[in-house]
Amino acid sequence: MRGRAFAAGRACGRGAAAPLPSRKAPHALISAGAPGGRDARCAMSSKLSKKELADLIQTLCVLVVDDNQYMRKMVRNLLVNCGVKDVHEAADGIAAIDAIRTISPHVVILDWEMPLLSGAELVRIVRSPGVFPTPDVPIIMLSAHGERWRVIEAVRLGVNEYLIKPVSAKALYDRLASIMMQPRPAVQLGEYYGPEPRKLAAGNIDDIGLGAMTPATALI
Repeated sequence: MRGRAFAAGRACGRGAAAPLPSRKAPHALISAGAPGGRDARCAMSSKLSKKELADLIQTLCVLVVDDNQYMRKMVRNLLVNCGVKDVHEAADGIAAIDAIRTISPHVVILDWEMPLLSGAELVRIVRSPGVFPTPDVPIIMLSAHGERWRVIEAVRLGVNEYLIKPVSAKALYDRLASIMMQPRPAVQLGEYYGPEPRKLAAGNIDDIGLGAMTPATALI
């Protein structure tokens, strides 16, 4: 299983990890432990041309976490179709934790339901500033279920995007583009740590209480 085959100190094939970007930087990509050069890529304008965006997505390092080998292969193929060249895999949550620590991916694509360590449990571990080394890494949650409670739970956990299987290349590309072109800084709101909710980023904070969030007000 490729997810466990990581060389120590390797960061997506681009050298040693750089210092954590400031959480106060409004245009910093929501990730920590960034490889050298990531800050320059992330402090970008939302007015990129299609070619510039495509070129940027080609530089991404993406970790795919799913216990189903077929699904990992399918998501990998979709990423390749999107132009991503650096794709890694992990077959369970434990391997994913090791992989995130080792390769510092730009984006993690994570299945909700897995044995040993579920996607939700993995997000709770990662979104632990001061404990986990890269608490701000952007996370796209995949699920075969689209129930409202699951989406709300994903918001509360601090995922960046939520996609329902089966996933199309366009939907995946759009989520990657959103993460790259409209990055949201990490915030601490009570017990919540994760990307700034979109409603809060828009300045509507009167009823931003995470307990009352809905997909429309936050993530989707």
